[in-house]
Amino acid sequence: MTAAPARTRVRVRVSGIVQGVGFRPFVHALAAAHDLGGFVGNDDAGVVAEVEGSPEGVDAFVATLRQRPPALAVVDTVSVAALPPCGESTFVIGPSRVTGHRDALVSADTAPCADCLAEVSDPADRRHRYAFTNCTHCGPRFTIVRDVPYDRVTTTMAGFAMCAACAAEYHDPADRRFHAQPTCCPACGPTLRLTGLGGPDDDPVRAAAAALADGAVLAVKGLGGYHLAARADDAAAVSRLRAAKRRDQKPFAVMVADLAAAGGLVVVDEAAAAVLSSRRRPITLLRRRPGAPVADAVAPGNRDLGVMLPYTPLHHLLATELGAAFVLTSGNLSDEPIAVADDDARDRLGPLVDGFLVHDRPIHVRAEDSVVRMHRGAELPVRRARGYAPEPIALGFGAPRPVLGLGAEVKSTVCLLRGRRAVLSPHLGDLTNPEAWRAFRHMTGHLARLFGVEPAVLAHDLHPDYLSTKEAVEREEAGDGVELVGVQHHHAHVAACLAEHGRTPEDPPVLGVAFDGTGLGLDGAVWGGELLLADLAGCERLGHLAYVPLPGGAAAVREPWRMAAAYLPDEPGLAVRDRHGDAWDAVTAMARSGVASPPTSSAGRVFDAVAALVGVRDTVTYEGQAAVELEQLVDPGERGAYPAAVDGGLIAGIDLVRAAADDLRRGVAPGRIAARFHHGLADATVRAAGAAAAERGVRTAVLSGGVFVNEVLLERVRSGLEALGLAVLVPTRVPCTDGGISLGQVAVAAAREIGGGHG
Repeated sequence: MTAAPARTRVRVRVSGIVQGVGFRPFVHALAAAHDLGGFVGNDDAGVVAEVEGSPEGVDAFVATLRQRPPALAVVDTVSVAALPPCGESTFVIGPSRVTGHRDALVSADTAPCADCLAEVSDPADRRHRYAFTNCTHCGPRFTIVRDVPYDRVTTTMAGFAMCAACAAEYHDPADRRFHAQPTCCPACGPTLRLTGLGGPDDDPVRAAAAALADGAVLAVKGLGGYHLAARADDAAAVSRLRAAKRRDQKPFAVMVADLAAAGGLVVVDEAAAAVLSSRRRPITLLRRRPGAPVADAVAPGNRDLGVMLPYTPLHHLLATELGAAFVLTSGNLSDEPIAVADDDARDRLGPLVDGFLVHDRPIHVRAEDSVVRMHRGAELPVRRARGYAPEPIALGFGAPRPVLGLGAEVKSTVCLLRGRRAVLSPHLGDLTNPEAWRAFRHMTGHLARLFGVEPAVLAHDLHPDYLSTKEAVEREEAGDGVELVGVQHHHAHVAACLAEHGRTPEDPPVLGVAFDGTGLGLDGAVWGGELLLADLAGCERLGHLAYVPLPGGAAAVREPWRMAAAYLPDEPGLAVRDRHGDAWDAVTAMARSGVASPPTSSAGRVFDAVAALVGVRDTVTYEGQAAVELEQLVDPGERGAYPAAVDGGLIAGIDLVRAAADDLRRGVAPGRIAARFHHGLADATVRAAGAAAAERGVRTAVLSGGVFVNEVLLERVRSGLEALGLAVLVPTRVPCTDGGISLGQVAVAAAREIGGGHG
């Protein structure tokens, strides 16, 4: 008698980003391909499957899960446990289970796939021109998720019951919408409408495009919030939008239909094309083409333009119908968070717009558009939000206890660390704004609930007046049982970069160059031009930009001319001095007295001083504006560099400012002055950092802090340090701005608990 074929059964648990990415349908198809019985389902820890069949089939099944998971999945672990066979020969997708141990990750929102766009474009398809078309490979995820496990009932699609046709697709293993939770169609899904303009509303997209073509400003409800839209080549419409939004000069982003349209506005190389057309679809800052058909008011005084491709079917329809680039900027007043709730949007945006293009799918999580620059063919994150959050950053070590990093004050994010996974929130904004503060409070609670984590440690900035720091102190005083860990601002900048590059507390220290605008130093001064010997646990200050007074404190940040006065109080013949008359004398007297004039080593404030000197601007309307515009002024043909003394780790910023003033008196063009200043600061930084690294035997440097968004400075400093034989790490997954601070905070807190290093 022939023996029955050998059978084996295993339980397979998969952790990582495995919900909302088509993992269960993938497992179902994989089991069928290997003739396996069993089941697969979601739970609050990830995906669990039991499979039974031939040993060869089971082995191949497990190997494929590990080596070739679905494109949108990020698999952390695949664990396998043997079970006794029970003779099961059919395979099913089972119901989701709640185990009480939450470890499931939520995927980021994803741009429409080619198949969905083909349906939207096909007049014969039942989803023709349907703005909410999606499948297991694309569509809304994080912004609609209320809870885990990821099922329709735990999303904002819960209120939309599937029609028979959608339900048939949902239950068909051969269909790409098999178990696609947000699946819908015009018969059963969200609906679109245009309000405020009057006239017929039978095709809201066509009517909205016609209104934009006629010069209207519209509010458009998108994926993670409302946006304001105007045709980008309509100077009057853009100017009206700018005035209504109270955003005088900060550049607007522009949406175009496709890569060809983008190439008509900006220079798009192969690397930039890949980023623009990726599933994340960030705003990408690229060099504007001469004569690009965009109104000057879109990005005044800026050689670059922020461009993005459509990232929802609605945006595809609108861009195609309009046939021209259009501004798509956050739906808010300047410095407020993006509006997400319909009633709030009507109240806040109603006075700003001519009409609303809205839908009835609720947004649960606010998510601004992400922003990146290109550096050496790779992304340099500027703002991390939609399309990226909440994908975790994998640390090179595990935290003993859960840590919540509360970030800084502006460009706020929060970060939740459990084990090796650090989940960074989307950009939240300036916490001094009441709406941003509410968003901050909501996000800290939402992440904790979503991932089932109550933080045992709160990591915070050292500045006692930051609202995030006050939140930490209040929670400790309220008896929440949390431990507080204060982390110096610039150490957090360096630590964030170390964390994303997988460094551990046991790794040797690096030479951290942390250049930004403001951060409280260990000596009570306002730091911002720092050379740090740093590891994850601690840091030692080896050098910095020489101190100068910050006359008026925060007033000097808003009025860059004050920094020119601080650096050159008695310099004759300066136009900036003439422009301010008696105020110049009052500010210099304040600086000399030390009253309301704390010492600062800020690199950002040196940029401010030079920007004011050459007439770029005396006041700013947004953070870092003077520095941004000074970079835009740089003459790319200039090779000269101002000399700056470096003595004992101190960089003489005064040398750079005085050299700029001397050139200005000689009639040197502002663009050449800007270039020589950038080159001089970079060269002095390389000399100081190189000497410190050599003295301490350090082989790796880290460049971080918001000033390194500046591509001219970043490339010259990086190249200079590499020429000295140093390996140079830069942030590639989190912003070098304060948007990355919360990641650095949790990494430092965890490393200190483990012990070792400079802590």
